[in-house]
Amino acid sequence: MVAQQQVSAWRPQVPGVVEVFHAHFTEHTYPMHVHDVWTLLIVDDGAVRYDLNRHERGTPHDTVSLLPPHVPHNGSPTTARGFRKRVLYLDLSQLDESYIGPAVDGPDLADPLLRRRVGQLHAALAHRGDELEAESRLALIGEHLRSHLRPRLADPPRQPARGVAHTLRELLDDRLRQGVTLDEAAGLLHAHPTHLVRAFGAAFGIAPHQYVMARRVEHARRLLLDGRPPTAVAAETGFYDQSHLTRHFKRILGVTPGRYARADRTRGN
Repeated sequence: MVAQQQVSAWRPQVPGVVEVFHAHFTEHTYPMHVHDVWTLLIVDDGAVRYDLNRHERGTPHDTVSLLPPHVPHNGSPTTARGFRKRVLYLDLSQLDESYIGPAVDGPDLADPLLRRRVGQLHAALAHRGDELEAESRLALIGEHLRSHLRPRLADPPRQPARGVAHTLRELLDDRLRQGVTLDEAAGLLHAHPTHLVRAFGAAFGIAPHQYVMARRVEHARRLLLDGRPPTAVAAETGFYDQSHLTRHFKRILGVTPGRYARADRTRGN
């Protein structure tokens, strides 16, 4: 089978929605990556398997998957025909960080009503001028998601010790654009470079360099949807040049930055 890729991405004028992303992939496999926003995912055809917090998960028919921010995950098709998905990236105004733990424990929600509401929201977001409808539907979805997650908050929250891995993540976030070498990080954090790499991987399930590239790609896709040219985006997000951006962007998202940006301009309304 010839690999197929169809992508549509845009940033709607709806508070709380960072990005809408529709895609059809037959072979693309997402490497481990991380988002700084919530990922609300429905699969319309095929299925996706993914790892989240070292547990294998999946998207069987009619589920809604809610992947929390800051928690690495990957993704791959489970059938030869691949998968067709619709994704909403939601900021923390919709769900705050207190819901991350419950979402990690149970990201896949078998709820036909929620599934239908998410589909209706996608339909509203596809047409400029229907922002009020989209805002109304998003409000109902947010309430519905919180009702799913809130009972799990009754359990005593897990408080992992904040060690060198968390301090390194904060440093990587602060130096995302200009970057930081491993030796420099080791000096700043008074830890051996090898210990930093191992501690970060043990804590977050992703290597420090993978985390940095995923965060840079996350930033780049937002700038591309704002109409910035790839060359400028590469410079603004810490990549060496446009080819460096293209290589990592395609590895994570399956398409080039230029094609990703065109997906917004060419989508029908």
